[in-house]
Amino acid sequence: MNFKSPISNFQTITAILACALFLASCVDKTAETSPPIPKKEEARLVGRIASVNKDPDFVLIQSYGSWKVQTGVILATFGSNGRAANLKVTGEKTGQFAAADIQSGTLEIGDSVYTTLTSESIDVKESEQKPQESETPIAP
Repeated sequence: MNFKSPISNFQTITAILACALFLASCVDKTAETSPPIPKKEEARLVGRIASVNKDPDFVLIQSYGSWKVQTGVILATFGSNGRAANLKVTGEKTGQFAAADIQSGTLEIGDSVYTTLTSESIDVKESEQKPQESETPIAP
């Protein structure tokens, strides 16, 4: 009859637990030493040029979907024949239209409007929109 003593079972369990702890500590160290992943830039189509005003130089952009571009963001436009321009969002908007100042280049009605933001800057800008809570409690 093969009978194992309780001490050998205890030693086996201890050895397995020690190996598991060692492997778990190795996994944590490799995660800490891995290089940071660079942020990916994404070009997004946000709308089209709906109207161009030359005095002063600004445009109305017809947005595709809800307008989530922050004031001061630089947009790029692309049209036929290699036409391109840079726009700076003014923050004024009505319905599906938003205003932007022409910074440089040439554009025409119908040109595509793009924004390039990193995923980090999108998160930061969305968190900046949230209203700050008052530190002074309001009495009921």
